Amino acid sequence: MTRRRFAGLTALTAAAATGLTRIGPAEAAPYVPALVVGTGYGAAVTALRLGAAGIKTTMIEMGQLWNTAGKDGKVFCSTLNPDRRSMWFHRRTEAPLDTFLWLDVVNRDLGRPYAGVLDRIDFPNMGVYVGRGVGGGSLVNGGMAPTPDRAYFEKVLPQVDADAMYRRYFPLARRMLGVNTIDPRYLEQTPVYKYARVSRRHAHRAGFRTSVVPNVYDFNYLRREEKKQAPRSALAGEVIYGNNHGKLSLDKTYLADALGTGNVTIRTLTRVTTIRQHGKGYLVGLEQIDAWGKVIRRSELACRHLFLGAGSVGTTELLLRARETGTLPDLPAAIGRGWGTNGNVMTARANHLWDPTGTLQSTIPTLAIDNWRHPKHPAFAEIAPLPVGLETWASLYLAITVNPERGHFTYNHHTDRADLHWSAGQSTPSIRSAQFLFDKINKAIGTTYRRDLFTGNRPFAADFCYHPLGGALLGKATDNYGRVRNHPNLYITDSALIPGTLGVNPFVTITALAERNITHILAKDLNRR
Repeated sequence: MTRRRFAGLTALTAAAATGLTRIGPAEAAPYVPALVVGTGYGAAVTALRLGAAGIKTTMIEMGQLWNTAGKDGKVFCSTLNPDRRSMWFHRRTEAPLDTFLWLDVVNRDLGRPYAGVLDRIDFPNMGVYVGRGVGGGSLVNGGMAPTPDRAYFEKVLPQVDADAMYRRYFPLARRMLGVNTIDPRYLEQTPVYKYARVSRRHAHRAGFRTSVVPNVYDFNYLRREEKKQAPRSALAGEVIYGNNHGKLSLDKTYLADALGTGNVTIRTLTRVTTIRQHGKGYLVGLEQIDAWGKVIRRSELACRHLFLGAGSVGTTELLLRARETGTLPDLPAAIGRGWGTNGNVMTARANHLWDPTGTLQSTIPTLAIDNWRHPKHPAFAEIAPLPVGLETWASLYLAITVNPERGHFTYNHHTDRADLHWSAGQSTPSIRSAQFLFDKINKAIGTTYRRDLFTGNRPFAADFCYHPLGGALLGKATDNYGRVRNHPNLYITDSALIPGTLGVNPFVTITALAERNITHILAKDLNRR
């Protein structure tokens, strides 16, 4: 615990205790030197490095600060018992598994829409999951923190110096994020990963390799919660609607450090609506809401340097709106192009009665089936839990595949939103790669697919994604460091830069790439080294 992080965590606690929507020092409105949109991985890196360089920086976050307990004494609700905290202005939860035994027992009605922690943005043929709150997607993911295969990284981002990434920026990102790996002895012994060991055994019998995947969940904490020496979180069904203990989300790492510089302010429940040129900088339109969605105040904030870190969909939408409404008419034609799902596809297998997966399961995955180097059907399939509190004899997987298909966004003047153009057929390459893998496992073990977890009796679901990538690609919409072409002092610092595929969970790469980019920008654009 550094002095800087302690100061930042203290600021977060004080803001929560007093119900403030502004965390940190008040900016000298109506102008700030640097404005960062979003509080996810790329945004958090950028704000920390700006603040540490002595640059007064304001972050704009659409969601809430999540560190105030509800009536049940918990900040977040569990997957099995969701309430209004679960979803961002939805009247009903929209979990990826939407049925169980073909029954509509998974999702729940929520009543009055509320500013919950998880959003699903639904487009024709694709639903995109994103986090809402201080910390963005780090609040709602499973914490899996692999580094991509170097050869594939070089293929995806050939303009990035891989030596620098793998020697400097990936290690820096992992250290800052608090990445750790489960003790192999504990993995082999604990009943909470029986489900993972069963899938591993089946994969090995079919001739596939498996690998242990690092995480930002504290595995020492997991041991304590299993022994009931600490409040349960991973063992209490907590994951997609937030995690109360054990996981190092960004509000506990990068964002705490950023606030601890004394130069960073976070404004919550505030949405960026417009961007337009303002002298040598930008004028940003803001809309502040309450937790029920009522607009409290509209304002504008000027800045010299504007960093967009609102995620693949959010950043792309802001830029498309600015280009198509004429507030930034000269934005590149490449904005909106090159979007992909990271090849996400989910499936499940029905095991034999002699292969139970366990009634108590950790929601934090630790193992993956690694078929990434297959020449035709590469796949990295994470072994996921199904923590329903009873024996299911089911093995669940989130597969990451190579899918060459790309979608694109256009601006809809009627709705004032970005529309994603992605056909159902574009998910077919992902399904084929997953099916190749799991058909072989089923044949080797004598098992079959579970068809009761996804509406429509489907064995595969590729109509939603956890890892949206692209929309403002590095080297096309921007230069090789995220500077938007033709627009000095406008930068992109998030997953919108990555062209639709990465091969693993992307947040470590997004973090490392942001570290690389902001190091260059500070030195060249702001004369800070």
